[in-house]
Amino acid sequence: MRTVRLEKIIETVEKLAIESCYIAKKEMTEKIDNALKIETSDLGKHVLEKLLENAQIAEKEWIPYCQDTGVAIIFVELGEEVIFDSPGFIDALNEGVRRGYKKGYLRKSIVNDPLRRENTGDNTPAIVHIKLVKGDRLRIKFCARGSGSENMSKVKMLKPAEGWEGIKSFVLETVKEAGPNPCPPIIIGLGIGGNLEKVPLLAKNALYRGIGSEHRETFYTEKEKELLEEINNLGIGPQGMGGRVTALEVHIEEAPCHIGSLPVAVVIECHAHRYREVEL
Repeated sequence: MRTVRLEKIIETVEKLAIESCYIAKKEMTEKIDNALKIETSDLGKHVLEKLLENAQIAEKEWIPYCQDTGVAIIFVELGEEVIFDSPGFIDALNEGVRRGYKKGYLRKSIVNDPLRRENTGDNTPAIVHIKLVKGDRLRIKFCARGSGSENMSKVKMLKPAEGWEGIKSFVLETVKEAGPNPCPPIIIGLGIGGNLEKVPLLAKNALYRGIGSEHRETFYTEKEKELLEEINNLGIGPQGMGGRVTALEVHIEEAPCHIGSLPVAVVIECHAHRYREVEL
């Protein structure tokens, strides 16, 4: 068994919250820089250059590189051999969010009720997903999701007979309808299978698989490449200004499902792709 201090959890989440909103991941800036080489639109190239400039200014001046610092989503891989020095693990995660958003002067965007809509004032509660794993590993992944991309995401229950062509049609329709709203160039998380409540979580997990990584199965790697090509043929382009680069990557995560259903979820991520992860 391994004991982890809750204060360490708080400090870690606080740091992850600030860094994810202030410093663009190197993999993302490299992706955008590479996109400049294939973008055919002069306006699209100009937009990509400005995105890179914005990221540089944010890191240099230590300010958020997007005003919508989003809802805090935390994925936890919790080893079965991990114990904490006191009760209150979820409270510790939220305290880390609270401190990070206060110290980092990040916009507080959470309301305590979907209809009465009074701001909680500290961007809590976070949305927390915990997965039990073997061993004494504790991995925390922090994601800041703005509403622009989140609002463009969709779930659909397809008929099994619609198959891959039905999935592809739904993805393209979703991206086309989203247009400039999710601040392209985007990343697509595509969940396939499970059921109604599981498939969007598959898609969201897929988003944070790691920039530049490939699916563990060649079958799905080819599907990801096919979708990326067709999305970029839509002509939406950077920030919806037209051009070749609408999406940077497509990530798929799949799961077993019922013989009578084919659940599909499309989760769209903006170019900022704000997340950090750490293993304690």
